[in-house]
Amino acid sequence: MFCGNCFRDNALVAALRRQSHSVLMVPLYLPLTLDETDETQGTPIFFNGVNVYLEQKSEWFRTAPAWIHRLFASRLLLQLAAGRAAKTRATDLGDITLSMIRGEAGNQARELEELILFLKTQPKPDIICLSNALLVGMARRLKSELGAPIACVLQGEDTFLDALPESHRGITWRTLTERAQDVDLFIPPTHYFGEMMGRRLGIPADRIHVIPNGINLEGYEPVQNPSSQTHGPPTPTLGYFARMCREKGLDTLVEAFIILKERNRIPQLKLKIGGGCGPMDQPLVNTLRDRLKAKVFLQDVEFHPNIDRAAKQAFFRSLSVFSVPALYGEAFGLYVIEAFASGVPVVQPRHAAFPELIEASGAGVLCEPGSAKSLADALEQLLLNPEQARALGANGQKAVREKFNAEHMAHETLRAYEAVLSRHVTSAPSP
Repeated sequence: MFCGNCFRDNALVAALRRQSHSVLMVPLYLPLTLDETDETQGTPIFFNGVNVYLEQKSEWFRTAPAWIHRLFASRLLLQLAAGRAAKTRATDLGDITLSMIRGEAGNQARELEELILFLKTQPKPDIICLSNALLVGMARRLKSELGAPIACVLQGEDTFLDALPESHRGITWRTLTERAQDVDLFIPPTHYFGEMMGRRLGIPADRIHVIPNGINLEGYEPVQNPSSQTHGPPTPTLGYFARMCREKGLDTLVEAFIILKERNRIPQLKLKIGGGCGPMDQPLVNTLRDRLKAKVFLQDVEFHPNIDRAAKQAFFRSLSVFSVPALYGEAFGLYVIEAFASGVPVVQPRHAAFPELIEASGAGVLCEPGSAKSLADALEQLLLNPEQARALGANGQKAVREKFNAEHMAHETLRAYEAVLSRHVTSAPSP
């Protein structure tokens, strides 16, 4: 409910299967919410969210009969839990996060043993990949019981961990650092994030392999070339597509839009806001609506919350320029790649992973983090120079087709796995 990285994981598994590899994708906590075919279909949910919570809160429940655990694992209860999860914050999750990272020594040890029993009924894995570092508490037991090396994808965990209450933050980072030593390979999506997490977790450079995230390109098409239209240029449209929250800089973007409207150099300018909007996000959206209404610009803004894949792709195709001016150290930003795939240039803050993505693609410009004026200036530059914007958009499409797609991500992931397997076989004791 915080990151959306299940989209990346699901795309990777689908691509690996298209390349004829055998992959088992195991869902944890809650049913996945995706805009593509769910690659976990037919696989039970382990560490189901209700049981994990109750095991944290009740010593009795940790040893309760199996039929009680199965009762609380019903899909109806998990769907209800998913609704509640949308209201949780890291500040409320210190004890349960630390317990999960402790693995077999945590309150959810029973869940780990049930997962291991299930995996032993499946074909023996060559490698096990954990989808994020908050799961490294499993690594020790999985490796000892299944005899396979462990890989772990790094996907923005630092923001969540740094938001834990002070009482749990330090010890959770220390425990994570200790447990990270059980992992054979870490896969960050950018050099920025790999270097930062390497320092914080004490991971040697030879155990880090950067692989950019990729998306399934089916259905993505370039924006129509305005010069080919006979009815005149399209309405200039600024777009945002991410979770509708302050951390992603939505309020900064709205202020930049207001600045542009008040300058009136692009009088027809529209703003489209799309992405996830849960119960925690609605108050900010309401505040921004009131702000736009007070400025008499609300009629030029559209909100598109929680839309499906086809609607998302149509959303991107309707844009002239795109920005998600995130305030925190974003590890990657799949939304940037979705804009690239649609031929839309981006304006992003000059921090975190964004300079790396723009340098690798040549598909956007940078602005100062947290500055609505700097963002407005950069957006205006592209909106007033459509030829430049089209050239940047074309660069983005080329970059996605070369290195930011699911097939390339799968190919690079296999290369990294093979290197780990080679070391694993070499280091294995002789019979």
